[in-house]
Amino acid sequence: MMPALERFASWITRGRGGPISGAIVPSLVLHTTGAKSGEPRETDLMCCPIDDGVILVTGSNFARPEHPAWTWNLLAHPDAEIEYLGERIPVRAELVGDDEREEVWRTLEDQWPGYRGYERSSGRVLRVFRLIPR
Repeated sequence: MMPALERFASWITRGRGGPISGAIVPSLVLHTTGAKSGEPRETDLMCCPIDDGVILVTGSNFARPEHPAWTWNLLAHPDAEIEYLGERIPVRAELVGDDEREEVWRTLEDQWPGYRGYERSSGRVLRVFRLIPR
């Protein structure tokens, strides 16, 4: 339901209103470089702020079976920028490794109980990134 609501809100506000989900959960705008095109890309995402300005983002893609494009962009070009709490911040993205996935998922589910259900529903291992301020 959220993707449709987000598209409708963007259409109504002509892209100026920001994501609806941002009023409900912590969110940011991720600025990446396209993995194939090399062109600038912008994506609204839910986020999970943790210690020292580090933020977690998850490629849930609303439980769709494919990884979202922004995850491919970060894998190809890990230096990115975010807009968070009114600031534009340069970050470096690190893919969370298998050895720490369970601990990171506990942190994510502390903020959003049941969030890992997206992983089960999608049928794939969701990519989780740690965005570290540069």
